[in-house]
Amino acid sequence: MNHRRHLLQSGIATALLGSFAGLALADRDDRDDGDYKILQARYGTGDRNVDVTPRLRELAREDRRVRITNDLFGVDPAPGHRKTLRIIAQGRDGQVRTFDYEEFSHIDGNQFIGWGRGNWGHDNWNGGWNGGNDRRDPEVPRRNDDGDYQILQARYGTEGRNVDVTDRLKDLARRDARVRITNDLFGIDPDPGRRKTLRVYARGRGGDVRTFEYEEFSHIDGNQFTGWGGGNWGDRNWRGGWHGREERGQLRILRATYGASGRDWDVSDRLRRLVRDGQSLEVYVDNNLGGGDPYPGQRKILIVTYSVGNGSPQEVRVSERETLRLP
Repeated sequence: MNHRRHLLQSGIATALLGSFAGLALADRDDRDDGDYKILQARYGTGDRNVDVTPRLRELAREDRRVRITNDLFGVDPAPGHRKTLRIIAQGRDGQVRTFDYEEFSHIDGNQFIGWGRGNWGHDNWNGGWNGGNDRRDPEVPRRNDDGDYQILQARYGTEGRNVDVTDRLKDLARRDARVRITNDLFGIDPDPGRRKTLRVYARGRGGDVRTFEYEEFSHIDGNQFTGWGGGNWGDRNWRGGWHGREERGQLRILRATYGASGRDWDVSDRLRRLVRDGQSLEVYVDNNLGGGDPYPGQRKILIVTYSVGNGSPQEVRVSERETLRLP
């Protein structure tokens, strides 16, 4: 009898605990089930802003209250100006509205549907900073957007020091703007004190690859490029380097540092050991690179200067929690 009573009491306790756990889970889901579904998140100013939707998804999955800073997103799209995080979201009634969070303020994600799960964002949303849906029927060609060359990659700098700016140029192209080339536009000066060039590598309809050069302070006219305004171009497998031709030589890590705000560790030897067959490198960027954290609480950046074969040195910058791939 005592044994049966003990089993009955244990069963009741287990059922109660399961019910409480279910209630707790339901409460958590309710807190994560707001009224607006995020379409896109942009950070910067009205004139200079970048898409930070993937980075915000990553932060949301950590289910934390987010404080808006340049280091958080790994970019300063408008140096010297106060930035804003603008979230474009669609309500349950289908209406689209924007939510603005000033630099150094915090986001409370409870008002957004699926915030903590990070299962939001709309890859085809091209509303830009003002949140207006700029999507077009893919079967209808865009006016003045049907050029003769498909962009493979864009690099900015000098022969000795240059960086890949393809993703940033895509973002600018989606606004269908006439782009003026400056350091501020790309958020970086890859070779201080020297006149920079934007090099765009593109493949023609006949398969030939051509390089287009735009000097610093000049403008780009995107009409000659296929799909310019849609931003649906770029080839992540293109390894042409500054000279725009495929390079198959040995990969050499010349220098690599990891850190933030002047607190950098030299991780050159570590990366050299990770090069595969002398030709390629792929590594996740985190504190394991240096065996510690050079600047706790700050978002770090890995800066790598490298060369391929007999090619000139090149530089790439990768933010913490992203993946470096070379060449």
